[in-house]
Amino acid sequence: MPHKVSLSCLKLTDFRNYAAASLVLDGRHVVLTGDNGAGKTNLMEAVSFLSPGRGLRRATYADVTRVGASAGFSIFAELDGMEGEVEIGTGIDTSDANAGRKLRINGTPAKTADELTDHLRVLWLTPAMDGLFTGGSSDRRRFLDRLVLSLDPAHGRRATDFERAMRSRNKLLDDGRFDPAWLSGIEEQMASLGIAMALAREEMLGLLTRLIEETRETSPFPSATLELSGFMDGQFARPSVDLEDEYAAMLAENRYRDAGAGRTLDGPHRADLLVRHREKQMEAERCSTGEQKALLVGLILAHAKLVANLTGHAPVLLLDEIAAHLDEARRGALFDLIDALGGQAFMTGTDRSMFSLLGDRAQFFTVAEGRVFE
Repeated sequence: MPHKVSLSCLKLTDFRNYAAASLVLDGRHVVLTGDNGAGKTNLMEAVSFLSPGRGLRRATYADVTRVGASAGFSIFAELDGMEGEVEIGTGIDTSDANAGRKLRINGTPAKTADELTDHLRVLWLTPAMDGLFTGGSSDRRRFLDRLVLSLDPAHGRRATDFERAMRSRNKLLDDGRFDPAWLSGIEEQMASLGIAMALAREEMLGLLTRLIEETRETSPFPSATLELSGFMDGQFARPSVDLEDEYAAMLAENRYRDAGAGRTLDGPHRADLLVRHREKQMEAERCSTGEQKALLVGLILAHAKLVANLTGHAPVLLLDEIAAHLDEARRGALFDLIDALGGQAFMTGTDRSMFSLLGDRAQFFTVAEGRVFE
């Protein structure tokens, strides 16, 4: 069994609708129930801030800070993490207009948010993701990159550096500055970073595909066939140095085309994640709403298992309104799968009875108007 990463304490100040909140947790799964708008998802969003990025809603820090708060928000957590017991504090100070999110680990300022991945990996599934298969490719790329990031913490930095280099290239082209030496230097950087990004995505999908194949006979959820499309398709078995040379040459050849388009038209930023319902041999976007939800749940659980297998530490799962569209048999199977992962899961719902099959495997809290009661 992987090591269980679990929160033992969560404290919020001026976060969303919470002036202050404190939860003492005992390591079991956490079920948050209450009316819509009570603040259940806000609590899970706070936990998602224990990972790099802007949390499960990708909100601005101004939106996260409670309306009427005199300063910024703060989140504090104690947990048994991947490197033992640790205290994590994060938040912003609105008195400093230029300040980003601050992060302290065991009281010491962290250099980057990537240090959080030394202590826990956080995965989530929210109702906003229900349109993943029918929405734009940018949503699927973002989803895919979060899956990669949970296995390869350096992926986020590569993606950020690639975007920065691409913006520089676009600006030069837009200004009509076609200096070969300058552009070639930027394009070589884009090629190195872009191919590394693409290879990391391909490797993660390969690992996930093998795990899905191994567990499909015992899973109560449909299995997904996964494929990347839109950037150097079918070529990633070749040496990376050859791929980098080819991508750099592609960028150089298409400078005038990209200048006319006002953007770079080739690269990992144009790739798309293609998902098919394996049993039905049908594209996910053509499946029913219920089938799409089941596919997504199965995909998230498979990825959580992959993270646990590869890191030796079970991820923290955030599952918002997870039981709302499942019948009792599938809910029971879902809870058993979550429990078998060996980690701690946070789940929300409006009806406590929908989680009755968890029994004493979960700690139950009621959320009402920005307050939390056990």
